[in-house]
Amino acid sequence: MIKRFLLLLLVCATQSSVLWAQSTPLIRQLENKRSDLQKQIAEKETILKTTKKDVGSQMKALSTLTGQIEERKRYIADITGDVALLDRELIALQRQLVGLQNDLKEKKNHYASSVKYLRSNRSIQDKLMFIFSAQNLAQTYRRLRYVQEYATFQRIQGEEIKRKQEEVTAKRRQVESAKASKQKLLEEREREKTKLEGQEKEKQKLISNLRKKQRAIQNEVAKKRKESQQLNARIDRLIAQEVEKARKRAEEEARKKNAASRKSGGKTPAKSTGSYTLSKEDVALSSDFAGNRGRLPMPITGPYIITGQFGEHTVEGLSYVKLDNKGIDIQGKQGAQARAIFNGKVTAVLRLGDGLFGVLVRHGGYFSVYTNLSSVSVKQGADVSTKQVLGTVFSDKSDNGRTVLHFQLRKGKEKLNPMLWLNR
Repeated sequence: MIKRFLLLLLVCATQSSVLWAQSTPLIRQLENKRSDLQKQIAEKETILKTTKKDVGSQMKALSTLTGQIEERKRYIADITGDVALLDRELIALQRQLVGLQNDLKEKKNHYASSVKYLRSNRSIQDKLMFIFSAQNLAQTYRRLRYVQEYATFQRIQGEEIKRKQEEVTAKRRQVESAKASKQKLLEEREREKTKLEGQEKEKQKLISNLRKKQRAIQNEVAKKRKESQQLNARIDRLIAQEVEKARKRAEEEARKKNAASRKSGGKTPAKSTGSYTLSKEDVALSSDFAGNRGRLPMPITGPYIITGQFGEHTVEGLSYVKLDNKGIDIQGKQGAQARAIFNGKVTAVLRLGDGLFGVLVRHGGYFSVYTNLSSVSVKQGADVSTKQVLGTVFSDKSDNGRTVLHFQLRKGKEKLNPMLWLNR
């Protein structure tokens, strides 16, 4: 019975230690994550907004402000998720605390019973009478062992009570720590909501001002649309050329394979179909690229804001302003650099208007496009690795150093939404 009781104490102690180890890292992990997110938000707030009054600059300011608002909404949603996690953690900690308190109470009761028993049988004569009243030598030995083990058991009980009391105290501190962390998150969420309200008001003020300049806005949008169409037509031609080259490489690979098979006397493989446009090497690279969907790094270094969304959409508050973006626009800090999102080969370095550049990188059957660069650090035909710098993003000194990378992603000729592929 004593051995079973000691084993039970050991199991309870082990389980309590495991629960302690499991709960502590969550709070520490959330605090570390929150520190990183706070740093990111602070860095993104330093990204410049224009103060110029012309329509083009105000439209850019609106896109930047909209991007910052979306980032802050995501941050608030993240805080809400962490609060929910802490709520569940608090429930688990409270249950563990109650369990530890019940264990402590039970141990104290057992200890009190043993002390009471010893008080009633505390004399040496009582112990000796108990031992020597045995009927034989074997029973005498067992009774002697029982007296010794009972004394040891009582000592262990006292030590277990002390250890359990320390566990209860530590668990209470842990509960209080979780409550404090939750309160800090709630206060931070309220501060972020206040900042969000201020940004929303600023946005509405800007929209109200822009509504008075409908004709100027439409002219600005038409100008940007024309520039975008010219750029996309050029990218489409380059990608079409690369797709054709890939088709020829695949056909050449299939031809060599057929020739080798005929030479060895084997069965001639079926002829390549028009849908087979990638070589074996390109197929492998495409598979690796597709396997990283949602995990590809951002194509810009440092803090950033998404200021231009993919696809056709109207500008919020300006329903007559319709945009069609074949990629996304990413605003960073001055000095930000464009970087490759995956291993690949530079298939073209584009010279754009106003001394700007663009880089086209092929990843098997996929293509990534980086434009609005003031300089490039790679050459056509060069192999690049994931996160390798391709060039420096242009900073417009006439617009308070606004630094925006235009990024596109294609699968062959198909235009993809980069937001579904990048890890934010």
